[in-house]
Amino acid sequence: MASRAVLFLVLNIMFFTIVSSTFFPPPPATCPIDTLKLGVCANLLNGLLGLVVVTPPNAPCCSLIGNLADLESAVCLCTAIKANLLGLNLNVPLSLSLLLNDCGKNVPSGFICA
Repeated sequence: MASRAVLFLVLNIMFFTIVSSTFFPPPPATCPIDTLKLGVCANLLNGLLGLVVVTPPNAPCCSLIGNLADLESAVCLCTAIKANLLGLNLNVPLSLSLLLNDCGKNVPSGFICA
């Protein structure tokens, strides 16, 4: 009877060690905010590109992505730029970098907006 208990315990320890040590890659990054709201970033981008802007452009755009990590911010803005939600024909890498930098964010190393 004791040998069954020892065998049961050993098998449980082995099972949980194998299961808990299995590597699971992180899920792909997604945008946690409604990307349609990022249309307000068009004013910021217009200002950064030297076009006339009446109000301080970065307040609404940067407040949307302000609490996000750099990767999440990049994914959100990339999605908005690719979907042409900003209503502008843009150089995607340059536009993404300009928007992120003006909001105090960085383009994550290796990030490609594709």
